[in-house]
Amino acid sequence: MPSLRISFIPVVVLILLLSYNVYIFGDNSSYGPNQLALLFSALLAGLIGVFHLKLDYAKLEKKAIDSIGVSLQAMLILLVVGALIGVWILNGVVPTMIYFGLDLIHPTVFLPVTLIICSIVSLATGSSWSTVGTVGIALIGIGQTLGISEGMVAGAIVSGAYFGDKMSPLSDTTNLAPAMAGADLFDHIKHMLYTSGPAILISLILFTILGFFNKGDATTTNQIAETLELIDKNFNISIWLFSLPLIVFVMVNKKVPAIPALLAGTIFGLVYALIFQGELLSRLCSGEVNFDNVYKVFMNTLFGGFESTTGNKVIDKLFSRGGMSGMLNTIWLILMAMIYGGMLEATGMLQAIANWILKKITKISNLVASTIGTSIFLNLTTSDQYIAIVLTGRMFKGAYADFNLQPKNLSRAVEDGATVTSVLVPWNTCGAFFSTTMGVATLTYLPFAFFNLLSPIISIIIAATGKTMVKLDEEK
Repeated sequence: MPSLRISFIPVVVLILLLSYNVYIFGDNSSYGPNQLALLFSALLAGLIGVFHLKLDYAKLEKKAIDSIGVSLQAMLILLVVGALIGVWILNGVVPTMIYFGLDLIHPTVFLPVTLIICSIVSLATGSSWSTVGTVGIALIGIGQTLGISEGMVAGAIVSGAYFGDKMSPLSDTTNLAPAMAGADLFDHIKHMLYTSGPAILISLILFTILGFFNKGDATTTNQIAETLELIDKNFNISIWLFSLPLIVFVMVNKKVPAIPALLAGTIFGLVYALIFQGELLSRLCSGEVNFDNVYKVFMNTLFGGFESTTGNKVIDKLFSRGGMSGMLNTIWLILMAMIYGGMLEATGMLQAIANWILKKITKISNLVASTIGTSIFLNLTTSDQYIAIVLTGRMFKGAYADFNLQPKNLSRAVEDGATVTSVLVPWNTCGAFFSTTMGVATLTYLPFAFFNLLSPIISIIIAATGKTMVKLDEEK
């Protein structure tokens, strides 16, 4: 087992490199510099393992590469979501969502309405990723047109998506946390209400207050009218297009795995394009609508995304997105992050840091704070929420039993730490996915992701009061 001082070296180096990258490159730091920072830090951990700890490099490399397997599903989902976004713009689903959203939602209530919509969709589907990949991108477009800060809009989307994901029995993380802690699923969900309830209510109040500063003016009204006219001119807007996202939500709600459900949404999306967007397809095919030309348009949209050429900068920025190729940078980031996390685990450095943390715990409030702190630390270092949930659950399970606490206390703390903060880390799989999908940098929406920021704080405060910390001897 490496010493604590040695174990922290790759962590400190990574934090310094990432911080310097943000200082030098700003929002562009995730387009190469952060990937290299993760790779160099992983290499440093490996060199320490070989030359100082005398470990076999081949075994270290194998364990680090094996850790990539944990994120393969996330990377596949990224590719499918990229294709889905492009296709759903082509077939008019996203333009229709934005059209009706602009027509019905007033700027003053947009932020709280966004929070509520994303909460409901995520609660119904159990997936924050599916939520942001469907209604999330439409809401971002509406917010941009209304002139609302993209950071605020993205923060409302993230807050709602994670509240619904966290409280849904269909969510993978909501099932994983109690499984690691040894708690019952529905007991776990009920127990989270004590922390998630106040967090989402405070978030709703804060977004409502921010909404009063988004009243709109004559310029905004004119811009909305112009945008509605351009959308109507370039796409066939139909209420029947809402049936496609409804199909996907029903599939996810029926526990169809995410990848098949999203793939089905993409394939059905191509059929919808043929049914609803004949005029658009004719323009894209230069008037010659035949199998070869339509096939070419479909393939270009799937791998390269949809490209809007209306001449209006707002509309073109709104609808020029999607495609599998647009997700490749994020996949590169995830690959480097998983290699880094795998190397830390393979060398025993993560375990050394965990042992040091457990020795410092003397009371329940410290125990919960350490659980949340460790899960956030693992989100920062291993770059994956699933690893953070699993490792934290394993580390602290015995400690909660020693304090005579029911396992649901541990599973709640893990969710309040690992699940909700993963999206706030730019190089974490969740942070990378959300920022890429929405087109908003992680650090831009972080200050407005109120639910995600409040959840760990409220959890620690409640633990300090001793309220809701249910003891084992209170069970029958």
